[in-house]
Amino acid sequence: MVADQWYDKNGVWTGSATVLHDGNIVMLYTGSTIEDVQVQNLAYPADQSDPLLIHWVKYPQNPVLVPPLGIGPVDFRDPTTAWLTSEGKWRIIIGSKINKTGIGLVYDTKDFINYEKLDGLLHAVPGTGMWECVDFFPVSKIGKIGSEPGVKHVVKASLDDTRHDYYAIGTYNDKNGTWIPDRPEIDVGVGLRYDYGIFYAAKSFYDQNKKRRVLWGWIGESDSEAADVKKGWASVQGIPRTILFDEKTGTHLLQWPVKETDSLRLKCKEFNQVTIQAGSVIPLDVDSATQLDIEAKFEINNETLKKAIGSSDASFDCKTSGGAAERGALGPFGLLVLADESRSEQTPVYFYIAKGPEGNLNTFFCSDQSRSSKVSNVDKHIYGSSVPVLEGENLSLRILVDHSIIESYAQGGRTVITSRVYPATAIYGDAKVFLFNNATGIDVKASVKIWQMNSAFIQPYPLIDSL
Repeated sequence: MVADQWYDKNGVWTGSATVLHDGNIVMLYTGSTIEDVQVQNLAYPADQSDPLLIHWVKYPQNPVLVPPLGIGPVDFRDPTTAWLTSEGKWRIIIGSKINKTGIGLVYDTKDFINYEKLDGLLHAVPGTGMWECVDFFPVSKIGKIGSEPGVKHVVKASLDDTRHDYYAIGTYNDKNGTWIPDRPEIDVGVGLRYDYGIFYAAKSFYDQNKKRRVLWGWIGESDSEAADVKKGWASVQGIPRTILFDEKTGTHLLQWPVKETDSLRLKCKEFNQVTIQAGSVIPLDVDSATQLDIEAKFEINNETLKKAIGSSDASFDCKTSGGAAERGALGPFGLLVLADESRSEQTPVYFYIAKGPEGNLNTFFCSDQSRSSKVSNVDKHIYGSSVPVLEGENLSLRILVDHSIIESYAQGGRTVITSRVYPATAIYGDAKVFLFNNATGIDVKASVKIWQMNSAFIQPYPLIDSL
């Protein structure tokens, strides 16, 4: 949509579509007015039968919502998809803040033109700042999408102050439009993130045909603005992910690449029960390694874990560590991707197990960009977080490599990291993959499957030749 009206002259921003009872579709979107006030506008397809909904008509009486009393003119944006209440009204959430408290405003409507603001808030978390791209959706406690008993609700907010997407699982009250987190210590903005890398402004939708919730996220750039101008583009969408409730932890969501991603797999190479001795690096012969889908499992002898001496690295943190070069008794170990032959460029994706003095284990999942590129003016942070590993589980990961994007999923998607890297030599046929174990006290067994990945070959639709 073009920013061509007084109510969106300074920007057509995030919105959400809703499918109505009759199958028609409406969209609410945020417009930035010529006075830089954020308002909500209504639009609908010019042709409801167009499968791509390319052309939209703006409601002549826009805006339909303006910032309410007590809300700043630039703190009112990104309406959610609407859902039906028990009273048969449509309900939406709009992100905002009061001072430094991030909030979700709640509105009901019958016609998407007239709105009633509820007295309370969906939720509020002090200190989290402006909530944008708020998302709100149900998840089943038995790991399936549906409306059967046992449904929990997820609140997700993109924090404008930190540029990270946080979520929490809790209980929704339909009567008053409020939501309470199951565990306040991991509330929205202070607990779990969708992704611990460069991933932001995610939104989900329910795929009614395949009965699944699908998440889209934005992968920004972390090189210079001048470099973006030179190449003529900036930022991409990540691979869409399915979302399920993690029954085993009860606190996490499981994110996983949509099943359609598997259709891009070409030839596969397997490396089974490879012993990676402490301090070793093992090359994996997979030809060109710029477009790959990697699945790996790592095994450590339980007796070895028990005998390992506890150390001060129980307070280990991926972000403040020395990366894959920091050697502990039980880590790091994993894979080096987008690496050149000499490993002068490499991006390690790895596990690090910290063992406390009382024998308690805490597992971390990290992605180290510190040596990802010989180019100097790019982001080289170390990303990551802890990942729950339950009794009887081996360590597992999946990595999607696509030239300069690395999407990494640990333990079935409990913890996810997206890295945006800019290799100068580890490109095309010169990109390699290695297993590595930089731990000092353990050997690790790895079983790895690596698929070469085809391009998606996205075509315009409908194709002109087929008309």
